[in-house]
Amino acid sequence: MTAPRTALPADIRLALLARQEIALIDLREEDAFAQAHPLFAANFPLSRLELEAWDRIPRRNTAIVVYDDDGSLTGRGVDVLERLGYLDVRVLKGGLDGWRAAGGEIFRDVNVPSKSFGELVESRVHTPSLPAPEVKALLDSGADLVVLDARRFEEYRTMSIPTGISVPGAELVLRAPLIAPDPATTIIVNCAGRTRSLIGTQSLRNAGLPNPVYALRNGTIGWTLAGQKLDHGQERSFPEADGEAVAQAKARARDVAYRAGVRWINPAELAVLAADRTRTTYRLDVRTPQEYADGHLQGFRSAPGGQLVQETDHSAPVRGARIVLFDTLSSRADMSASWLAQMGWEVLVLENVPADALSEVGPNRIHHPDPGHVTQISPDHLARLLEEGPVTLLDFAPSPAYRRGHIDGARFIIRVRLEQDLSPADVRGALVLTSPDGLLARFAAAEVASLTGKPPLVLEGGTQAWTAAGKSLANGTGAPLSAFDDVYRRPYEGTDNPASAMQAYLDWEFGLVEQLRRDGTHGFYVI
Repeated sequence: MTAPRTALPADIRLALLARQEIALIDLREEDAFAQAHPLFAANFPLSRLELEAWDRIPRRNTAIVVYDDDGSLTGRGVDVLERLGYLDVRVLKGGLDGWRAAGGEIFRDVNVPSKSFGELVESRVHTPSLPAPEVKALLDSGADLVVLDARRFEEYRTMSIPTGISVPGAELVLRAPLIAPDPATTIIVNCAGRTRSLIGTQSLRNAGLPNPVYALRNGTIGWTLAGQKLDHGQERSFPEADGEAVAQAKARARDVAYRAGVRWINPAELAVLAADRTRTTYRLDVRTPQEYADGHLQGFRSAPGGQLVQETDHSAPVRGARIVLFDTLSSRADMSASWLAQMGWEVLVLENVPADALSEVGPNRIHHPDPGHVTQISPDHLARLLEEGPVTLLDFAPSPAYRRGHIDGARFIIRVRLEQDLSPADVRGALVLTSPDGLLARFAAAEVASLTGKPPLVLEGGTQAWTAAGKSLANGTGAPLSAFDDVYRRPYEGTDNPASAMQAYLDWEFGLVEQLRRDGTHGFYVI
């Protein structure tokens, strides 16, 4: 077998500086990635590579460089990518250690390009913020104040500031004037940590809202570290906007986007760009997930604007690519585009789209190759097998999902570790595979068969189909075959994080501006 071609750290640095297209992808599981990686690396766990590559790297001749920390995954990663049709796949020479040895800066956590950019924004324009005790005192005193939570609704529902209203980031310029129509009303923007509250606050200030606007300093982390109680399970959400509000938000957002260097195109011009096989063009719909599901443009993927700005490494992992945004109300695309442009992207906004062009319905679809033939069984069939026993049931869910709920007796396993963690001696009776929707289990079936010598059965529709059939789940750790170290535990999510982890996370964020300076490849600017 021919050894894969390699790329030097200097090659990657030059591509980033020259704004050439490159996808630097880390094949490790998310937790290992979060501990150490280059600034513009994107996490593509080898376990899920077939499920993510086509949507996240849409152009088959994109320059791709893969790496891990010890070389154990790169050969397999190159093989998978080449089978998927990618033509220019190389391995980072020396892996992560090679990057370090060449003087490359190492970053921690996830969504680091966006988080470091948020810190740069605050350092450059001094985005105002208020500490949690001061905000609580204002609330307790009945001050004329509203709290707007810029995270996804699901995150808001998990934990929120008392009285807070869910207004995901891209909605702020449109919805805030409806929630706080009196210019004297103070607006507090929060997220779990810092980035989305800083970007949300600065969005309202950039757009010229007359209200006093502040970020909640350090978000729900700061609130918790101050010993103050959060709310849970809240359902307050932003109001609908009428024509006047839409027009006012469009005018404000358009001015900000113009100052940031955003450009606007029509559908005919987009068709020309999309036909260009020398460039990657991401087409992203920044509206709410429900709006997208109700009707969207062919070829566009759902990427709600505030989350898109937070997760550029996920939604657009090809650095140097072109991004086209769409929004029926304009302001959400324009504001999102203004931030992406400042983060160094070539970004355009699609306008003048006829309503009947939004002909596609449903949520994002995963584009993936055929996983090959597998024998699938129904939930009722699996239930009978479990009653008759014995059954070896392997669950390829992410570990947090597995712990929240799995079929009783299912054993957690990480696909990429099958050889290390699954012994033929572990297999007793019928061999059945599952995953949340069954898809990853189908891709793992051939590997399980090769390892055990026993073709497995796959639960059709996965664990979701099991629950849809009215069958119960167990929770907790079960009897795992793999360690629960695949998913990074974010210090700013959930309700049971240690105070030391939350404080360490804030300390890390404070140091990101200096890390950006040392790295030197970002190309960010702040209007």
